[in-house]
Amino acid sequence: MTSLDSVLDKDGVRLTVDDAVATVTLTNSAKRNAQSPALWRALTEAGRLLPGSVRVVVLRGEGKSFSAGLDRQAFAPEGFDGEPSFLDMARGPEAELDATIAAYQEAFTWWRRNDIVSIAAVQGHAIGAGFQLALACDLRIVAEDVQFAMRETSLGLVPDLTGTHPLVNLVGYARALEICATGRFVHAEEAERTGLANLVVPADQLDAAGLDLAAALLAAPRDAVVETKALLSGALSRTYEEQRTAERAAQGRRLRDLAGLAD
Repeated sequence: MTSLDSVLDKDGVRLTVDDAVATVTLTNSAKRNAQSPALWRALTEAGRLLPGSVRVVVLRGEGKSFSAGLDRQAFAPEGFDGEPSFLDMARGPEAELDATIAAYQEAFTWWRRNDIVSIAAVQGHAIGAGFQLALACDLRIVAEDVQFAMRETSLGLVPDLTGTHPLVNLVGYARALEICATGRFVHAEEAERTGLANLVVPADQLDAAGLDLAAALLAAPRDAVVETKALLSGALSRTYEEQRTAERAAQGRRLRDLAGLAD
């Protein structure tokens, strides 16, 4: 596939595609890539625009911070231009509020599709929604200056952008509760030790490390990676016997395919 530049470039999100690797970049470095409903819609659109040839998606943020979290303008009475404020949404019908939050969550869900492997390359601050966006990806490479924090609880809110499930799976219930309830920072050493980060590198090597990992992921046949990801992502919801059955079924499909006997 020919390299494509700026498949999407709007509302603080840029998507570029180079053969089997797509890069999604948060581009509003002046505001430390603070997030807004417009940015979430652009992230959702980026997922929908991925060509079928893409196997790996790298998520990165321009500037010193990956994402400082939700833009506080969301809580101002005037909200964002052309958008209802969060306070106005809270005063509306409960069903409408639920539907709005569900739409926001779509920006965070597609990163775990079985047909791709997503890598978050995280530097500086990844706060609140920024932390949850990094957690939305399959893998995380972090710079030595990374600072994760879940600040929603300290603001009287809860993390609602799909971050609680992967956080508990990665670090366990007790540590996840402590991180969320205190809002404290998690730095690079702890992130790597507890499984939040797959790799820690100097900040000036972050982009290169992301591309190196992408290249390593592309070395294996696509169908084998897709089947393996599906097996692993579903393992926690299956019993041991159910996982054995799933393994057999997946391996049968792979063997039939290699033998030219695929359905």
